[in-house]
Formats: sequence, C-alpha cells, structure tokens
Amino acid sequence: MLGIMPRKTPKIEIPAEDKETLSRWIKSRTMPKQTIDRAKMVLDSAEGKQVRQIANELQTYPNKIIYWRKRYIQHGLKGLEDKPRSGRPTIYGDKFRNKILGLLGQSPPKGLSFWDGPALAKKLDAPVDAVWKILRNEGIHLQRQRSWCISTDKNFASKAADIVGLYLNPPINAVVLCVDEKPSIQALERKTGYIMTDNGRVARAYQSTYKRHGTLNLFASLEVSTGKIIGKVTESKKRDDFIKFMSDVVTEYSKDQQIHVILDNYCTHKKNEEWLTQNKNVQFHFTPTSASWLNQVEIWFGIFSRKALRGASFASPVQLRQRIEDFIAHYNPNSKPFKWRKREVIGAQLKDNIDNLII
Repeated sequence: MLGIMPRKTPKIEIPAEDKETLSRWIKSRTMPKQTIDRAKMVLDSAEGKQVRQIANELQTYPNKIIYWRKRYIQHGLKGLEDKPRSGRPTIYGDKFRNKILGLLGQSPPKGLSFWDGPALAKKLDAPVDAVWKILRNEGIHLQRQRSWCISTDKNFASKAADIVGLYLNPPINAVVLCVDEKPSIQALERKTGYIMTDNGRVARAYQSTYKRHGTLNLFASLEVSTGKIIGKVTESKKRDDFIKFMSDVVTEYSKDQQIHVILDNYCTHKKNEEWLTQNKNVQFHFTPTSASWLNQVEIWFGIFSRKALRGASFASPVQLRQRIEDFIAHYNPNSKPFKWRKREVIGAQLKDNIDNLII
C-alpha cells in the first residue's frame, strides 16, 4: 500500500516591499493576532513549508492556510484584511429617532403631564431600553425641568445695563449696595440628627412634623466691592422698617460719599422721595420687573438659607434671630465679592417645541 505524501504549499513570490511589511506585522505588539497569523502563513508559504506544518505551528486548520494564501495571491496585502461585514441590521435608527422626537412635540397620553420613557415605548410598541438610548444620545432629560421668568419691562435693556454697569464699572469713590429683604422666615421646631439609610450610608435627617413659633424678617445690604453684609432682623416688613434699615446702612458711610443702592420693585422700595431728599448722597436703582435675579444680594440669601436655615430647628423666634445674627457675624470676616458671570442680560427664550432644539 502506497503512503500518502504530505501536501506541500507551492512557493509564492513575495515582493521585497510586501516581505518587509509582513515581517514588521509579525514583530508588532499592537497588530491583531489574526493579522499576525496571516502574515506568518504567507511568509511560511513563500519559504515552501508544508500546509500541515504551518497549521500545526499556528494551531489552526490547513484549509485556512490555503484560503489566506489564495487571498494574498489575488489581492496582495489588502487580501489579508477581513471582508466588509454587513453587520446586524439597524432596527432603531434615524426613523425611530424621528418618531420619538415627533411624539415629544405632541400632547402626552391622558393622565400624564409630560412624556416619559415607558409612555413613549408603549406608544411606539418598542422596548423602553431603545427609547432611553435614543434620548441619551440626543441629550434629552425628560425628568429634568427648568423654570423661566421673562421680563416684560419695556425699559429692560436700559435698566439692566445700568445695574450691570455698576457691577463691572462702579463710579469712582462710590459705594454700590444690593438691598432686599427675606420675609417670613419661620422658626420651626423639629427633631434633627443623623440616620443610616438602607444602603448603609449616613445622612442628616429631620422629622417631617414640626411646631411653628412665628416668623421673622431679614433686611440685608450687600456691599458689592467687598461682599460684606449689613443685616437687620425685624418682626414686620413695612415701609417704616425698610426706611429705618436704610438709615442704619447709610450711617456706616460718610455723608459726602455717593451710595448707589440696587433694589427690586417691591412696593416698600418705591415712593421714598422724602427720605431720598434727606439723603442726597443716596441713589436708588431699580431692577426691571420680573428680574430680581439681577440683584446680587439674592445670591447671598441662597447661601444663607442653605447654611443657616435648611433642616434647622428653633424653639423660639429668639433662637432664630440669634442664628441669623451669628451667621452674618461669621460670614463677614471671610466675605468676598461675587463675580458677575452672566454672559448675556436678555430675557430667556422658551422653545415651545423640541424640534427647535434638536432637528
């Protein structure tokens, strides 16, 4: 019986440039393993090695050696690359995206105030994961909301420019003050402490029920150049309280120093010509209507509320008053002026349809 001779791979000619490239591929540490193996198959075939020997060395099948050898002969180095694959067909592509965006511009189902992921998925008869993926790709957050306040003041531009000008370029040797009141601060008494949550984390806690012990009002003046606060706690917020507070504030400065006071349009801030006549070095500047955010003291009120009031407990208005005064005394030694960071001073523009933003 005649023995079967092992099959030899016919020698192929490899151009010097290809040989150099294939040798570089074999030594590479970043090339994919399959590309390195294919380069070895071609180089070994060029040396006349047997198909089975090459297959054993690379731990693969002989037919694979023959296949990649033919690909190189027909197409050169390009033949050692994978053929383009069609891949899995896109089920939820641009058409599906446009359907979602189209629905967001329509009224939500009855009983809902806005569209959410499950509602969109049900309407489109699609997996909710596919809906969330499209929303993430488009940067759409259905649960997040922003409020807006558009000033209808016809003199918005001139009033806003006047105030911002005082912030950015105040008059020489003049003082710029931002004044407002925080009314009806409640003295609430409730248990507070710390609690361990279900996930093992520790959080500050306070009892949901509380006792009311009345309210107090806080008048505050922010010196724009230093961030210093002058505060006064009162039991009411009438015009007389405002005038008395302003009288206390101006006594902190010399009578010949110009004082520019920024105020919102609250009724007690208006019709104070008699007091202004007596204090001719003081000038009031009113923010446009519905634009009290232009007053920097509102920033300080936010800091004060977060650090001194949120989650606190007061057994009496006396304790609340003490907390307010202590906070101001603690704040002033380290006070710093706020930097004006608004890019534009214009009314917010509401887009009534998501198409205006995405499509």
